[in-house]
Amino acid sequence: MKFLCTHAELVDASSRGFDIDGQKLFAVRREGEVYVYVNRCPHRGVALEWQPDQFLDRSASMIQCATHGALFLIETGECVAGPCAGQSLIALTCKEDGEGIWVEL
Repeated sequence: MKFLCTHAELVDASSRGFDIDGQKLFAVRREGEVYVYVNRCPHRGVALEWQPDQFLDRSASMIQCATHGALFLIETGECVAGPCAGQSLIALTCKEDGEGIWVEL
């Protein structure tokens, strides 16, 4: 497991990008749960964010691809609107402990 960040660095209803060992990832915290995905849209293989750490739509209820506007469910990474509907982001196993958030690459 690789260390991502402390609890305070990923507050509820927020997202944050990471580069761990050359792999681009992002994490989202929603209702206390953390979800980690590979930062790559299944439609064109591009990074999702439009600005650093900006992976969510305006309501912070969906992950949004800045390039094509595709919307993904935070809990599963499934695309529910846009050119890659029915496809999914690649989820990574993560855990949280007293030190912070960890991910399995």
